[in-house]
Amino acid sequence: MKNIFKRIAAAGLAAVTAVTMLTACSAKSEDDGRTTFAVGFDAEFPPYGYQDENGEYVGFDLSLAEEVCKRRGWELKKQPIDWNSKDMELKTGAIDCIWNGFTINGRENDYTWSTPYVDSQVAIVRKDSGISELSELAGKTVAVQTDSSALAAFEGDDATDENRALAESFKELQQVGDYNSAFLNLQSGAVDAICMDIGVANYEIEARGSDFIMLDERISSEEYGVGFLRGNTQLRDEVQETLIEMLNDGTFASIADEWGLSDSVCLSADDVVADSGKTENVSFGDKLMNICGRLVKGVGASLAIFLLTLIFSLPLGLLVAFGRMSKFKPLSALVKLYISIVR
Repeated sequence: MKNIFKRIAAAGLAAVTAVTMLTACSAKSEDDGRTTFAVGFDAEFPPYGYQDENGEYVGFDLSLAEEVCKRRGWELKKQPIDWNSKDMELKTGAIDCIWNGFTINGRENDYTWSTPYVDSQVAIVRKDSGISELSELAGKTVAVQTDSSALAAFEGDDATDENRALAESFKELQQVGDYNSAFLNLQSGAVDAICMDIGVANYEIEARGSDFIMLDERISSEEYGVGFLRGNTQLRDEVQETLIEMLNDGTFASIADEWGLSDSVCLSADDVVADSGKTENVSFGDKLMNICGRLVKGVGASLAIFLLTLIFSLPLGLLVAFGRMSKFKPLSALVKLYISIVR
């Protein structure tokens, strides 16, 4: 009986070793080069990224990301995120970048950025409101999305004195979770204006009919870019290199035209080249967070290997053990040779 248990244990150990080697080799082949590209985005931020009537995630930025992945041979993973949790998603490695009309201004040192495309913040009012200038928003209730560029334009570190004074003149600067709620409030009269990105504003006005208008005055000019984990210049440069290819062959302009953003975005080849050559001063803390994020990914891969080993090793070990104890000599000899090789 003792010999039987020894043989089963030896066979099980051999099976575990074999399965672990196979799964480890498989994982290594996947890690030798990037095969996927996970883009984090707000699923309620049209036309940059949102869920259409068919349940598909679409948008200008997602179209750009799709083309980048197509050219680099990556699989695009569209990852809708809670905007307030975007930094955690990026630092833990759940996403590779934040690509969703993401404002650089005020966040220059928080991420590694692609070259920006410029956009503006505007105000939307009801057509029958009688409001035609920003100054006429004094004493009014104005809505902005939480943690948005418009909010930063009024209250951020880089907010101009004019915008701070304008915000102080409001009856209330109301923060909302999404623009659909903001427009419902505007239509009902609960708020008097909504401040937002010009691309989103054009999309919403076109989609909602002629009840709303955009004021001619701009609240601010913002720089939008693709935000990567601080210090991850390699991935930034790969994406940026592909974007400049798209710019040169006209694909970037074609995608912008498809989404009605030709007048509100721009990308300069000169800026891309200059930005790619910058040396970033990355702090120890940023490097440590980058390393920890990679380690978290490694732990996930190790756990997957461990689970696969458990699933396959037990039945394989039993088969090997029974084969080793078989009275059919050729089978027993073959299994014994297998165990010796794996050992």
